[in-house]
Amino acid sequence: MKINFKKALGLALCCWFVSAATLFAQEERPNVIVIITDDQGYGDLGITGNPHVQTPVIDQLATESVRFNNFYVSPVCAPTRSSLLTGRYSLRTGVRDTYNGGAIMASNEVTIAEMLKQGGYTTGVFGKWHLGDNYPSRPSDQGFDESVIHLSGGMGQVGDITTYFKGDTSYFDPVLWHNNKQEAYEGYCSDIFTDQAIQFIENNKASPFFCYLSFNAPHTPLQVPAEYYQKYKDIDPASGFDGDARPFPEMSEKDKEDARKVYAMVTNIDDNLGKLFKKLDELQLSENTLVVFMTDNGPQQWRYVAGMRGLKGNVYQGGVRVPFYVKYPVAFAQNKDIETMSAHIDVLPTLAEVCKVDLPQDRKIDGKSLLPLIQGKNVDWADRSLFFYWTRRYPEPYYNMALQKDGYKLVGKTNYNAAIEDFELYNLKTDPYEQNNLVLEDKSKVRALKVELDRLYNELITSENLINQPRIIVGNPAENPIFLNRNDAGGERGIWAQEEIYGTWKVSIEEGHYDIRMKFVKPIKAGGRLYLEANTLVKQQLNNQDKMDVLELKNVYLPQMDCDLLAHYAVDGKHIMPFWVELEKVN
Repeated sequence: MKINFKKALGLALCCWFVSAATLFAQEERPNVIVIITDDQGYGDLGITGNPHVQTPVIDQLATESVRFNNFYVSPVCAPTRSSLLTGRYSLRTGVRDTYNGGAIMASNEVTIAEMLKQGGYTTGVFGKWHLGDNYPSRPSDQGFDESVIHLSGGMGQVGDITTYFKGDTSYFDPVLWHNNKQEAYEGYCSDIFTDQAIQFIENNKASPFFCYLSFNAPHTPLQVPAEYYQKYKDIDPASGFDGDARPFPEMSEKDKEDARKVYAMVTNIDDNLGKLFKKLDELQLSENTLVVFMTDNGPQQWRYVAGMRGLKGNVYQGGVRVPFYVKYPVAFAQNKDIETMSAHIDVLPTLAEVCKVDLPQDRKIDGKSLLPLIQGKNVDWADRSLFFYWTRRYPEPYYNMALQKDGYKLVGKTNYNAAIEDFELYNLKTDPYEQNNLVLEDKSKVRALKVELDRLYNELITSENLINQPRIIVGNPAENPIFLNRNDAGGERGIWAQEEIYGTWKVSIEEGHYDIRMKFVKPIKAGGRLYLEANTLVKQQLNNQDKMDVLELKNVYLPQMDCDLLAHYAVDGKHIMPFWVELEKVN
């Protein structure tokens, strides 16, 4: 047989170019893993100076990463997560609270997952979502191909209808939501989410993937496997800091016990990340995988926070400054510190540039790509400001509100009509612990920062998705039946597990006949009436069944409408709100 060497050589070269092009494409578009933990403060790591908590895996990751040492998030979780995934201030996305109906992200937002799918990425989320539990705001509606999540802001909380009634064991053997279907799992929640993420990576190792591993730990309730608690049961979390000039909080005995549990939960996360990184090594994916590690806000309980002031929910540094490490071995330097102020809103534009996909062009992206900083380019961000706030429902000027710019921070802990002297001003370069209020010494700086604070506040509170809050769609084939949980109910502030409280759900109902079931926190008395109200339509039914915790309205006709849906049971002068409402469209 005669061999055409010229053709064979050409074929070989062609194969080489295809292989090289494939390798180049892989290097050009790395796998992406974003790891975020819940209520883990800046001080809950060994590498940030905590002598008690054991985090060898994360500490090593930090030493092999680009470390952003002035990285900021929102004071609480849902706002942080919406900003992380969209590159926008949370108020632009419709997210304004962690419950009270304010933790639903508008479906018109473009997430990292949706953006990366332009580049052929397969996407998965494992753990906490907290941006809407119903269509069209679920992970599957926002670009994720695979999802294993709990509902609402936390397992064991009222919004998570499949774990709440497990009480003190809600983190163990939970019923989770796998691709929008309830599924029972065995084990501890952080182990489950990590194992599911590893399985996703194994299944998608041949092409670029985006894995969002969003731990719900160490958020309350503080539940942890016994073998991890045993590591910390005898420590004194307030010891070991003598002679440190940094402020340190007074810790009660409850604070100390909470810290022991938190440290145990964090060590469990650390072990799980060890499993994850080992799997990347085994699959030979480590070099071309971009790994981000961060936390979502400061700690909820008093403990070591590297001397910073404030906790979760507070706009002081302890509430909003978190660790942020980026590792990408084939492209980024290892063991590098960057001091430039950066934030959660910067993650999406950074990934867009690194992964070579287009940013959304039809909206304002508040973040900036961090790639020039990582590459050591000369970047002047002196004009950059960051806006922080936290109050329930909507921002309240000027209560728990702040603006940070060029090393200075203006803090409002005062009234809407406060005088300049009522604000606080800190020079973070010389006073990182926010102990020395300069407001009386530099009023011109206060006025300048307040102008910027007012500009951003007024812009954000007029955001379309905030004014027209996202609605849950009822009766759509994408989710039928649908459960409305208390996390997403508005009305009175602080709807939780109370019986007598007023709450409604913002919904868009598709026309049809519905079977409607209402679950109550406690069994209710017979002799009352069950009500469903939607705009001008009211359906009511006498209940003759005693000591029931689920009541039903059958074959209720509902026209197409946008409304605030109200459900309650009236008995003995009480109006009892259901724990959840299930609506199933039957025709």
